[in-house]
Amino acid sequence: MLFTDSIFVIGLILLCIIYFLVPKRFRWMLLLAGSIGFYAYSGPLNLIYMAVTALSTYLITLRMEKMAAAAKETVAAHKSEWSRDEKKAFKEKAKSKRFRWLVLCLVLNFGMLAVVKYGAFTLRNINTVIGWFGGSKRLPVKHFLLPMGMSFYLFQTMGYAIDVYREKYPAEKNFARLGLFVSFFPQLIQGPISRYDDLAKGLYAGNGYDPKRVTLGVQRILWGYFKKVCLADRVMPAVTALISNTDQHQGMYVLMGILYYTLRIYADFTGGIDITIGIGQVLGIPITENFNRPFFSKNITEYWRRWHITLGTWFKDYLFYPISVCQPMLKLSKWSREKLGKNVGKYLPVYVSTIAVWFVTGLWHGAAWNFIVWGLMNAVVILISERLTPLYNKFHKKYAWSNTRAYDGFMALRTTFLMGLLRMFDCYLDVPLTFKMFGTMFYKWNPQILWDGSLMKLGLSKPDYLVLGVGIVLLFTASMLGRRGSVRERLYDKSKLLSCCMTVALLLIVVVFGAYGIGYDSSQFIYNQF
Repeated sequence: MLFTDSIFVIGLILLCIIYFLVPKRFRWMLLLAGSIGFYAYSGPLNLIYMAVTALSTYLITLRMEKMAAAAKETVAAHKSEWSRDEKKAFKEKAKSKRFRWLVLCLVLNFGMLAVVKYGAFTLRNINTVIGWFGGSKRLPVKHFLLPMGMSFYLFQTMGYAIDVYREKYPAEKNFARLGLFVSFFPQLIQGPISRYDDLAKGLYAGNGYDPKRVTLGVQRILWGYFKKVCLADRVMPAVTALISNTDQHQGMYVLMGILYYTLRIYADFTGGIDITIGIGQVLGIPITENFNRPFFSKNITEYWRRWHITLGTWFKDYLFYPISVCQPMLKLSKWSREKLGKNVGKYLPVYVSTIAVWFVTGLWHGAAWNFIVWGLMNAVVILISERLTPLYNKFHKKYAWSNTRAYDGFMALRTTFLMGLLRMFDCYLDVPLTFKMFGTMFYKWNPQILWDGSLMKLGLSKPDYLVLGVGIVLLFTASMLGRRGSVRERLYDKSKLLSCCMTVALLLIVVVFGAYGIGYDSSQFIYNQF
């Protein structure tokens, strides 16, 4: 089930109405029932994976919490008897035992994801290696259907398990309540990846009806639908046409494809997140923002702090920092300082951790070499940029014009174009083809397609381009106005009538200008496959 399915829209309206009618103490139960029903609609068997994740996490986190409490009691009971070293040794031993339970939870759950999402990919590569060495036998490749949003609820739930291990907060004692955290339906399609202490505050509160909050939430939902059906789905035929016929669409077509796909992925992903956050706002459940005007970024590092924020912070907190300070990395740092010099020893752990994180990030995005290379190239660009930072600083000090808004705009456009180039790996079938298509932009010069009508043969008409052009202007204007805070809130506080008119206008825009009918089909959200 997608956000754009009529059954979802009808079901959401009914759920919201019932939510505010039932007693507050039962509202979280209604959300749990709705979430299970929503996920079951995608395939009843998918509930098995989610149930295993919820149950294993529930039992293991309770076990870790009991072990931590027992260890503290033991230390308190022997406070006067044990020396400082004895206390430290006992705590480390107790922590090591809890860590084994955490590893069990991580291996079980990420193991399911590995088998379902990466099993076929791994076996295909093993068979390729066997062929390189002249082997004739091949391992049978079994393909599994990836459950909707499995990566999102797994990362969210494993983050919760790690936080309980770290004693950031106590484990949830009510299995049903934890089940709601795992399965909360707006986040299942494409996130964001919430933290338990942030989401749980509103998830179980049973918030009352607030006209302002509901109005602003509905407006956020409609804004998300505008991005999805008026922009992302409308430009999709052109993206499909460009990447499905690579022999014909080279040179300038590749550049146009980069622009089309940039619009498509941004409108699709942020549109889905807007719908998710809007649903949460209607229900009084704050959901973490996942974007912060990424196309205003001056460099790729800043870009990734603004794009898919919750995934980036997840990898930073649960992967980058642990890798950076683990014993093998500390030993590597010490060895490199002694053998290769202080500078190498200082930066090597950061480089290794960064490359490891981006390798996993690429793999998370898809079980294909395209995504792995995409992730590693992001790491290379980020590391090179960081090493060149002193030169950038000297440049900005020497040339005053480089500190103007005009130059900031140039850097933002440069970063957007660079990210578009890297996203070519999303579009084409394999890595060699991606590099080939990139090369055609330099040796197959055909700028005439911009004015000879060729772009009209990509499945888009003049009205389509008009809607896309106006839509881009609206996106840019909303981003500029949003720098001073929520436009919706400012408008509501100024005039409830104007706010109401904006809601109606957004609804009419979605209904009138959405990509529907023959030639259009509301496509699956891009990040739903992750």
